[in-house]
Amino acid sequence: MKNLKYITSLIVAALVFSCSTENDLIDVDTLGAPTNISALTTVTQDNTGKVTFLPRGEGATQYEIYFGDGTTEPAYVGAGEKIDHTYKEGIYDAKIIGTTINGKKTEVIQKVTVSFLAPTNLVPVISTVLGDNYSITVAATANLETFFQVYFGDVLNEVPVDFMEGETITHKYTEIGNYEVKIVALSGGVAKTTTTQTVVISNPINLPITFETAVPSFGNFGGAISVGANNPSIGVINGSAKVAKLTKPLGAEVWAGSTMELAAPIDFSTKKVIKMKVWSPKAGIVVKMKLEKLVATDATNIEADVTTTIANGWEELSYDFTTINNANNYQRVVVFFDFGNSGTGADYYYDDIELVTGAETLVLPLSFESATLAYNFGNFGGANSTVITNLKDSGINTSTKVAALTKGDLAEVWAGGSLDLDSPINFAVMKKIKMKVWSPKAGIVVKMKLETKVAADATNIEVDATSTVANGWEELTFDFPGVINSNNYQRVVVFFDFGQIGAGTTYYFDDIKQSN
Repeated sequence: MKNLKYITSLIVAALVFSCSTENDLIDVDTLGAPTNISALTTVTQDNTGKVTFLPRGEGATQYEIYFGDGTTEPAYVGAGEKIDHTYKEGIYDAKIIGTTINGKKTEVIQKVTVSFLAPTNLVPVISTVLGDNYSITVAATANLETFFQVYFGDVLNEVPVDFMEGETITHKYTEIGNYEVKIVALSGGVAKTTTTQTVVISNPINLPITFETAVPSFGNFGGAISVGANNPSIGVINGSAKVAKLTKPLGAEVWAGSTMELAAPIDFSTKKVIKMKVWSPKAGIVVKMKLEKLVATDATNIEADVTTTIANGWEELSYDFTTINNANNYQRVVVFFDFGNSGTGADYYYDDIELVTGAETLVLPLSFESATLAYNFGNFGGANSTVITNLKDSGINTSTKVAALTKGDLAEVWAGGSLDLDSPINFAVMKKIKMKVWSPKAGIVVKMKLETKVAADATNIEVDATSTVANGWEELTFDFPGVINSNNYQRVVVFFDFGQIGAGTTYYFDDIKQSN
């Protein structure tokens, strides 16, 4: 290749000189060696190490370039031509050799400095993990970077985690606190850019605990292990997607259990009962709940036992703490399954731990059968709703009690009745609500509307269904596929014969429940 390039140069030169007159002929042999040999070197500003050489000199028709980085073969460049070469970051002695048409050479050593720029526009993206208050995710973007490193700030002599742009790293802390997360963007060399951000790891768990969006940091003892889990049996009693699972391994202590620390003490000033939904593979086991203080030197506590009545299904247990001393500031909830018996390897599930005023709460499913609950309807537009004895005991509804809505003469077309529940409806999994209705005629519109209990919040969602039975019970389905669970709908509003002026007609409804 070297000889070919050199011969080509001689041929071109010969052609040029052959076109001259005899008086213009130059004796090639008398030409001196090239002078002022150098090279213009430019480094691209993208941290790739790409250097462009443009050799220059007087009298040279060809150049050889030895790059000085260990590359053995030189590059050959004609006069006026350029060539690229990629270096690592560093300082190199490049050798430039200029050659005349008669083969005389001049060489020079030229220093080439390749220094990478520090990355710019470093943007960290640090986010919390939904349902896990102890974990964060880290990602980052920057210009001129080759990769990133992250220090999470929770251990001494920490070894950073490397990651690339477009990659997300997850990290779980073991304790609450403030941590300095440092993200370093590195270039192809020593240049780097650093940013830090304070991350606050807290445990904002308070009653009610649903396990849908936040999972406590469980304290386990006696061999028991509690973790967040999928609901093993989604149904009317518990439509949640996420619950807690306690495993009591074979041989675990009779007192094995798990703890949950709350962000603030439980306020028992007006409400004295804690409800908890449980799932057990067998009935007749003791599920103990114990309340403790967070003060390590203060063993003050209170506990209550309840026995399960259902096997392989959800039920709601009530723990009565009527005698509790609210000044004790109980802030830790402890649960024990099959208390008093050694572990058998069984799994138990629990969910929806909430503080209520009494043993019964006004929640779905709603049957109007309770003798202690107050069904305080909100009536409007000329309608009146109340709970009465079932006067239409037949067919699919033989309940003792039902709700009756009378749409008075000339009542508004939008007349209806509302009922506030004690807790929001959980639409995490089940998006439909079923309701049994009785109407004296078929073909009327029965509207169901869901609202929040916040006076200043008009957020709502509504669905219409049309009756198909006259003078008989039927079950209507109201499908809310686009419902936003975080809106916390807690008020159920029903309208009968919506869009028509009242005519003094009475309608009946009962058994309002969620369904798939």
